[in-house]
Amino acid sequence: MSDIKKDKKVTVAKVDLAAKKATAAKKATATKKVTATKKVTATKKDVGADSPSKVSVLKNVEVDKKITTVKKEVAPKDKIGNSGVYIPSLKSLYKTEIIPSMQKKFDYQNVMQVPKLTSVNLNMGLGDAKSNSKNLESSLQEMALISGQKPITTKAKKDISNFKIRKGWPVGCKVTLRSKMMYEFLDRLISVALPRTRDFRGLSYKAFDGRGNYNFGIKEQIIFTEIEYDKIQSISGLNVTITTTAKTDNEAYELLKLLGLPLKEKPSKQEIEEVA
Repeated sequence: MSDIKKDKKVTVAKVDLAAKKATAAKKATATKKVTATKKVTATKKDVGADSPSKVSVLKNVEVDKKITTVKKEVAPKDKIGNSGVYIPSLKSLYKTEIIPSMQKKFDYQNVMQVPKLTSVNLNMGLGDAKSNSKNLESSLQEMALISGQKPITTKAKKDISNFKIRKGWPVGCKVTLRSKMMYEFLDRLISVALPRTRDFRGLSYKAFDGRGNYNFGIKEQIIFTEIEYDKIQSISGLNVTITTTAKTDNEAYELLKLLGLPLKEKPSKQEIEEVA
C-alpha cells in the first residue's frame, strides 16, 4: 500500500510541474505578443497609421539616399552649369553667344525680344504613294531615321483629276521637331548632311517668307548618314521649314547665320545698284 501511495504522489508532482511549465510558456508568449504590439504601435506612430512598417520605410529611405548619391556622382555638368541636365550644343550656343550678339546688333531692350527657333518641319511628297505601298513604308522609315521621331502620313485634302488623286489618299509623310530634337537635327544637318550635298555652294538668302520663316529643299535623302544607300527604294527629296519668332527677314537671317546655317551672303546696296 505504501508503494501505491508513493507512485500517486510522484504522478501528482509530475502533473503539477507540467502545469507550471505550460502556464510559464503561456505567460512568455503573452509577454512577447505584448512587446511586439507595443513596437508596432510605436513604429506606426513614427511612420503613420496608414503607412507600411518602419523597417521597410527605413530600407527604402536608405536605398533612395544611395541612388541620389550615385546620380550626383555620375551626372555630368553641362556647359550651362546644371548638373544632370542634357542641353544640345546649339541651344547652349544660342544662350551664351547668339543672344548677346543679337542684342547688340538690333538693340533689344529685353532678352525675351530676341528671336528664337520654335520648330522644324520635314515634309516628303510621294507621287506614287497610292499605288506603291512599299515606297511609302520605306519613306516613313527613312524619315524616322533622319529625324529621330515617328512621322505621320499626309493625305490629299481634295480630288485632283490631273494627278489622278482622290481625297483621303496618301501623298507623302511629314514630321515636326521641337525642343531638343529640333536642335539635334539642325546640328546634324549643318555639320554633316549639307556638306555632303553635290555642288553645294550655300543656301539662298531669298527663301524667307517675310515673317521670319525659312524654307529650302533637299534633292536627295542619301546626304544623311543615317540612311543606307543599298536599302532605299528610290531617291527622293524633302522640304525643310524652319520656323522662328523673328518679325522680319533680317532678324531671321542673322539668327540662322549665327546658328551656323550656310546661307549665302546678302549683296550690299551698292552691289545691287551696280547690277541694276
